[in-house]
Amino acid sequence: MSDPITLNVGGKLYTTSLATLTSFPDSMLGAMFSGKMPTKKDSQGNCFIDRDGKVFRYILNFLRTSHLDLPEDFQEMGLLRREADFYQVQPLIEALQEKEVELSKAEKNAMLNITLNQRVQTVHFTVREAPQIYSLSSSSMEVFNANIFSTSCLFLKLLGSKLFYCSNGNLSSITSHLQDPNHLTLDWVANVEGLPEEEYTKQNLKRLWVVPANKQINSFQVFVEEVLKIALSDGFCIDSSHPHAVDFMNNKIIRLIRYR
Repeated sequence: MSDPITLNVGGKLYTTSLATLTSFPDSMLGAMFSGKMPTKKDSQGNCFIDRDGKVFRYILNFLRTSHLDLPEDFQEMGLLRREADFYQVQPLIEALQEKEVELSKAEKNAMLNITLNQRVQTVHFTVREAPQIYSLSSSSMEVFNANIFSTSCLFLKLLGSKLFYCSNGNLSSITSHLQDPNHLTLDWVANVEGLPEEEYTKQNLKRLWVVPANKQINSFQVFVEEVLKIALSDGFCIDSSHPHAVDFMNNKIIRLIRYR
């Protein structure tokens, strides 16, 4: 039996054995602890790895048992996949791929419901007409809200990977705003004529883009078109029994279903 080894992974401590860490010699951990790669130490002399400490427990357990054990409500599959890729534990990478296929099959039948709301708001802003000369201006803008619910967590992640907020001059995926795996709320504004770019940042006005089309969404019609493209490509179809045709045509309620 080898002496215990304590690892500091992103500030979280784990204690294991050299045999466990080198159980997959071709992995990065195998290389680190067989002397093929240098290791860093923290102030306490523990081996330090600057990676996510929370999900490392699943990687370490896989090294111990060669079996992937995840809780039923595990919601960080993407993060765990990236960490497994970093450590290059190939059997774990393959096990994760099999798990994702299993989860995808479990989500064959799914429902997608989107409720849309729109209002007009007046925005006030200053316009620089000359050095030291400013004037107050105002304009009407369209404010949009979309409440999205789906029984398929994977579809919401797919949708989140294609929609981006434009804020502070940068695009950020709405995946980072996905707090509930089955529910997503979007709030954004259309372009406002004459509104200086810096005012969007000052007034915390977010715009919405869809990629890879690189198209800004300035109306519910465009939003519905883009969401339908994504949903139909993932096997959804329009629920003919709900909602009422008037609500659907007026872009108030969208309900889609998927049977596989």
